[in-house]
Amino acid sequence: MINSIKPDTIIKFKGNIPVEQSDLVVVEEPLEIRLGYGAADNRQQKSISVTMRTPTGHDFELAMGFLFTENIIRHFDQILSIHYCTDNQQHQQENIVRIELHPNVWLDFQKLERFSYTTSSCGICGKASIEAIQHQCPTPIVSSLTISSPLIYQLPNIVEEKQVFFKHTGGSHVAALVEIKNADNGALFLLREDIGRHNALDKAIGAAFQQNLLPLAHTLLFMSSRASFELIQKAVMAGISIIVFVGAPSSLAIETARSFGITLIGFSRENSFNVYCGSQRVKI
Repeated sequence: MINSIKPDTIIKFKGNIPVEQSDLVVVEEPLEIRLGYGAADNRQQKSISVTMRTPTGHDFELAMGFLFTENIIRHFDQILSIHYCTDNQQHQQENIVRIELHPNVWLDFQKLERFSYTTSSCGICGKASIEAIQHQCPTPIVSSLTISSPLIYQLPNIVEEKQVFFKHTGGSHVAALVEIKNADNGALFLLREDIGRHNALDKAIGAAFQQNLLPLAHTLLFMSSRASFELIQKAVMAGISIIVFVGAPSSLAIETARSFGITLIGFSRENSFNVYCGSQRVKI
């Protein structure tokens, strides 16, 4: 937590009275993801993404989750190694992660060029976006999972006690994976935080990927953010069937979720929520 939170001094207004006081803020730093690829006797390197993230100790999960959700890799054994890069003085650079890919991994360089000029919050839009995911995941998500409204109302409480960085700063997003045992009973089994909502989800999916837990068809995803197309796309790749967001969904997020048979819930509050598609999984 030392590298994820830093102290600062603020002036807090209570009414019209300013008071100087100490505060804690979440750290934001860049992370570059580099790939090592090619034949054993002719290894190449390419930087594919620079994203602003919170250094929580889950950089490797973030990198693996990003590669998986963007369909660059499909299996953990496609990774030979993952490590931080070193500078000329051989000091470890913890803002640069290099993933060595197996020589038989084929890379779509046109796709990699797109990543080189985007951040974690950028993406592609419209019908072509959904068609691209359908090419990668042609089968809609099939899941017999159901969830009751009381359990949906409990999700913020289930997640809140594990949100360390948000508790201290109020400045991080959370992506929480909840195992649904039955419609009325769920247990949190994986949670990741980051200043960027996309990074938080990549970290969570990367951790599940590393533990060979994918697909996550019997898992609910709870996120503290709004629902964007990119987040739905990542959930589709991970096989998640129910997603609950604290904020609002975009039209493309709804359309994407509907296309892949995902139950999309937004505006989750203490005593209300909106179901945008997949209502058959919400137990009445």
